[in-house]
Amino acid sequence: MTQAQVGQAVPDFTLPASTGGNISLSDYKGKKLVIYFYPKDNTPGCTVESCDFRDYNGQFKSYNTEVIGISPDDLASHDTFINDFQLPFPLLADTEHEVSELFGVWKERTWNGEMFMGIERSTFLIDENGLLAREWRSVSVDGHVLEVLEAVK
Repeated sequence: MTQAQVGQAVPDFTLPASTGGNISLSDYKGKKLVIYFYPKDNTPGCTVESCDFRDYNGQFKSYNTEVIGISPDDLASHDTFINDFQLPFPLLADTEHEVSELFGVWKERTWNGEMFMGIERSTFLIDENGLLAREWRSVSVDGHVLEVLEAVK
């Protein structure tokens, strides 16, 4: 599968969702969609980012925009994360990292001197027609959600 590129249509994908069943990109046709990829549930940076998206979720909705989070964690982990922090949007389980690879965020990373494969924190804005409108890669959490909200406006 080719990596998604700004200005081009994002190939449809389907992943298991915390809301039960599956969610596909095509489910959001006619709305803007913010997809944020994060490394792991219940870790400090991912919690701050997810809570920031939670806190601004109503403003995103007022601009016909939905938010979803994607990580390699399974649905049980997502359920705990959602319940612990009252996240009002679905989290998708990309346990095989297929969608992460589609967006080019499944990368070699280093932590505490150890090399491993994992998610590079990144966010993507898809427009009402399924085109990739914006991307933010190697995201720093502080102020990021407000920057995404400005792009949505």
